[in-house]
Amino acid sequence: MIEQKKGMIYLILTALLWSTGGVLIKLVDWHPMAIAGSRSFIAAIVIWAAFRKESLSFSKPQWIGAMAYCGCVSCFVLATKMTTAANAILLQYTAPVFVALLGTWFLNEKATRRDWLTIFIVLSGMIFFFIDKVSAGSMLGNIIAILSGISFALFIVCMRMQKDASPYGTVLIGNMLTFVIGLFFGASISLDHTNLLGILSLGLFQLGLAYVLYSYAIRHVPALKATLITSIEPILNPLWVFLLIGERPGFYAMIGGFIVLAAITLRYWTGDSGIVKSKT
Repeated sequence: MIEQKKGMIYLILTALLWSTGGVLIKLVDWHPMAIAGSRSFIAAIVIWAAFRKESLSFSKPQWIGAMAYCGCVSCFVLATKMTTAANAILLQYTAPVFVALLGTWFLNEKATRRDWLTIFIVLSGMIFFFIDKVSAGSMLGNIIAILSGISFALFIVCMRMQKDASPYGTVLIGNMLTFVIGLFFGASISLDHTNLLGILSLGLFQLGLAYVLYSYAIRHVPALKATLITSIEPILNPLWVFLLIGERPGFYAMIGGFIVLAAITLRYWTGDSGIVKSKT
């Protein structure tokens, strides 16, 4: 119980660090994949330094989780550049829907009736993100943000499957995969002070330190509950972007975001402590 409470505190700190991603990505004037790759390279160094005494298992969940992680962070950067920061993060946080589904299949964690009601409400809220009059690029950005949420859910499930092993390797390998892909998009990057400071902040704190904390916490907190606790990120992420850049989310996106966050938050606070029950 003490370890679970400590893990929950780490998850809150993780969410605070993650929430700076929107504004920092908007400030860096590089190709999205160059941002993703550079950020991941720095983060990989931080993660390796923190867990260098632990060995890699190279298990199937570790490799699948690494690929899911790569897809998650890459899609998120792409979506943040293509649509509003609010849309990118709120649509990524439909992940609990997919965690519930994947957790039932792979973790032996049974979703309750209230979970299924939450899933229905969240899916209904997602519709509002596509009602706003947006450009084709922004519409594609919304779709990519959903893919980021699906990848995030698969990553969480794979991390949870390694709770008795060393799940940090999933994040380390995932960051290196992202870095390798990003090398193909870094030919014309500008190394001015704003870009360098933004990338360093993204790699060291927003991703590196955040996932060091997250890798510990996920060992002690159930998969769906971990996603619900970190749902403070989509509240703070667009707030920082609005305060520092002035970007406003669309009216219907705000309605959709409210529905998504309200449904997930209410499910957490009114549900049982485990959120997802085990079949055994």
